[in-house]
Amino acid sequence: MIDRRSLFSGAMGLGALAAAGFPRAALAARGLAYGAPAPFSFERLKERARTLANALYAPAPRPAPEILEQIDYDAHGKIRFKADFALWTDGPSRFPVTFFHLGRYFKKPVRMHVVEGGAAREIIYDDAYFDMPADSPAHRLPDNAGFAGFRLQEARDGVLDWRKNDWAAFLGASYFRAIGELHQYGLSARGLAIDTAVPDRPEEFPDFTHVYFDTPAPDADAVTVHALLDGPSVAGAFRFVMRRAAAVVMDVEAALFLRRDVSRLGVAPLTSMYWFSETAKPTAADWRPEVHDSDGLALWTGVGERIWRPLNNPPRTMTSTFADESPKGFGLCQRDRAFDHYLDGVYYDRRPSLWIEPVGDWGRGAVQLIEIPTDDEIHDNVVALWVPAEPARAGAACDFRYRMHWTADEPDPTPLARCRATRMGNGGQAGTVRPKGARKFVVEFLGKPLAGLPANVLPEPVLWASRGVFSNVRAEPVPDDVPGHWRAEFDLSVTGAEPVEMRCFLRKGDEVLSETWLYQYHPPF
Repeated sequence: MIDRRSLFSGAMGLGALAAAGFPRAALAARGLAYGAPAPFSFERLKERARTLANALYAPAPRPAPEILEQIDYDAHGKIRFKADFALWTDGPSRFPVTFFHLGRYFKKPVRMHVVEGGAAREIIYDDAYFDMPADSPAHRLPDNAGFAGFRLQEARDGVLDWRKNDWAAFLGASYFRAIGELHQYGLSARGLAIDTAVPDRPEEFPDFTHVYFDTPAPDADAVTVHALLDGPSVAGAFRFVMRRAAAVVMDVEAALFLRRDVSRLGVAPLTSMYWFSETAKPTAADWRPEVHDSDGLALWTGVGERIWRPLNNPPRTMTSTFADESPKGFGLCQRDRAFDHYLDGVYYDRRPSLWIEPVGDWGRGAVQLIEIPTDDEIHDNVVALWVPAEPARAGAACDFRYRMHWTADEPDPTPLARCRATRMGNGGQAGTVRPKGARKFVVEFLGKPLAGLPANVLPEPVLWASRGVFSNVRAEPVPDDVPGHWRAEFDLSVTGAEPVEMRCFLRKGDEVLSETWLYQYHPPF
């Protein structure tokens, strides 16, 4: 006879127990099955990562690859985790945890563990945890095949039905995402980016191979998750302390250990999609006015400058580098919140902005923005990350701490007027012969410093370009009766097709009125 404690502590899945003669329905009623306990702490996890980095990389085995290949997009979509099996369905955490199934596009198993009293026990996979058709290939997977990822469900004592609503999800390599204040998923984050868009070197995607859920106190408002990262060039230990309030806030601590040299070590990487917006749209490319998860990169530099860089869908892969020291923050943001600018039922107007707030001094380095051409919304084609100035050499170890804000806006927006839109058109003046090679730019700013200007005072656009000549420069209020809504208008004449870097801000005398607008212009001439 097996009691409840021995059933949960034994390293046997429900399938194995059922094969031994225990009725599956009775076993399913008992909930998740667990493996044997093993000592655990974040310090132990860091030492494990250090040990891994000192050995040759050995990818985790994939269970039954021929079966996983049969679990295609349609088959995977028919597999649903049963809420009754969720971790912490009855507490102590307010936020139950559910799990993703393996499949053709998620072949690498992630070993899930629960931590309590300084000991971790693996959650043993079984297909009984999932609703799936009787003929699903998933039924043929071996015992304890593993999970693909996990979700944090809404609070059991909240307004939303936790069984149908989640607020964070980790799935695929080290990718994860969360909803913002507007209850919508959008862009993603990663634990680490390795050699993204480096010529002649393939990008590397290290995996979260083991995940550990700290069992919280009954009144805790946070979920703490630890993760072991492993890949050909790096091993690492991560701790996420995640809070669900009006938005989602994650405190992240990462300890990284390099196996080999890395050309571009991307810390706190963000991944998003930008196809087109009001700035530029191919003729009749799509029926919608705009399609993007994010419309710009926001920077708060170490010296206090606030910068807005509208995103591009460039003609070729481009990397922009914004050198800095001790940055105060950066993020990929969705500032345009007007539904009629998208007209789409997938709610691009509600997609969250994601702001990275460094904790401690990150020293010298650069925020790098990588933009990749796309002709559809299904591709994530924008990456923003922090690249330390110190070369990433084999044998090196480094630690980073930061706070992630998944919000509707930047958590600490500038008091200066902010960039609201970037528009382009033919240069010159209506009713005249338009000059060749000239492009007109209209940059809109909105904010209190512009609302308080005397009626006889015009703000001055301050312009710079890496090449070309400016003309027809002026500033004027936008005629929409919105206080503090102004636009800077100017033409830029250039020759050749090489990109042009541009800057613009508004001032009155020596007083800066707006954040700095940066733009990378790709002349079509």
